[in-house]
Amino acid sequence: MQNAGEPLRILHVLRAPVGGVFRHVCDLIEMQADRGHKVGMICDSTTGGAFEAGLLAELEARLALGLKRTPMSRPIRPVDLGAFLRVRAHADSVAPDVIHGHGAKGGVFSRLTAASERRSGRVVATFYTLHGGSLNFDRHTLAGRLYFGVERSLERVTDSLIHVSAFEAETYREKVGEPRCPAHVIYNGLRPGEFEPVTKIDNPADFLFLGELRPLKGVGVLLRALEILNAEGNKRSLAIVGGGVREQIETYRAFAAEKDLDVRFHAPIPARQALAQARMIVVPSLAESLPYVVLEAAAAGTPMIATRVGGIPEIFSGEEDRLIEPGNERALASALTAALENPQRLVEEAAARRVFVRERFSLSGMAEENEALYHEALSRRRGGRAMDATLSAS
Repeated sequence: MQNAGEPLRILHVLRAPVGGVFRHVCDLIEMQADRGHKVGMICDSTTGGAFEAGLLAELEARLALGLKRTPMSRPIRPVDLGAFLRVRAHADSVAPDVIHGHGAKGGVFSRLTAASERRSGRVVATFYTLHGGSLNFDRHTLAGRLYFGVERSLERVTDSLIHVSAFEAETYREKVGEPRCPAHVIYNGLRPGEFEPVTKIDNPADFLFLGELRPLKGVGVLLRALEILNAEGNKRSLAIVGGGVREQIETYRAFAAEKDLDVRFHAPIPARQALAQARMIVVPSLAESLPYVVLEAAAAGTPMIATRVGGIPEIFSGEEDRLIEPGNERALASALTAALENPQRLVEEAAARRVFVRERFSLSGMAEENEALYHEALSRRRGGRAMDATLSAS
């Protein structure tokens, strides 16, 4: 695939190389490298396991600007100053045209770095893809006010906000305010090969959970729903695939053992390999933006039960009534029971969903839309528009 515009030097900044944010960045990097751009990435050195390390090793061959890993904390802490200085020093050494931040911490570091580069006289465009990030905070809490205040102040140096769902864009307007910089919705994309059917393993589990094992993903809700089925005499099996904080994983393991649940825990593996582990997937999230796991399952035609949160209804377009209330284990237990009683209905719905997702969520389209924004912003900046000053005055 060839690039339609000039080759660019692009630096992606994110905190944790895990989950959907990491997948998104990897996809962008691969597409951008294939289109002739020189790409680099900087991320946290303390997050991720062997699976993620393997993905980074494979990706590094495409990173003409290199891979830099440095400690980055999840919450706001004084050590963030040191992390920012290291990000800035790395950017200075690779001289990017574009600095693209992902997630809350990546968005802060990338935009502050771009502002510093501009003060040195360099023309740099900067973009921020939220992936939910800080929007999960309550705007009425101290933490929420702090995060949203930071988001607001950084708009003045941002060439464009990039939202992965219409829900995320609306949430930003509600919690932070009407953006004072350009903002666009660019959906996550999928590769053609992801639409191939998945062959199940012998003796698959009834249900699958795939993702990071933390409370926001609804793992505890799913386990309690399975407990309800057990109490009704309907013991069913669950495969849990994913990583997370060890203490949290051990809490889930202990609950499953105490309640005599048939749960098989697996370390992270590729999504399609995980989808082969069970007859249907359950996405019990309490908050999301536009989760890759839902897109990946939909593309593979996997029967799915999911909650009505974030951008998930944008994937379940026309069948939103099938989504369930988040955080409600009894509603989830009822949905699991209904799926077991009429699995053919879920198979038929999954086939229709697969067609819709193929038409709407394209990886090449995602890469091309991002690249178009890069070129537009650089053209404005090279044309002499003092964007930062203009945005500050507006």
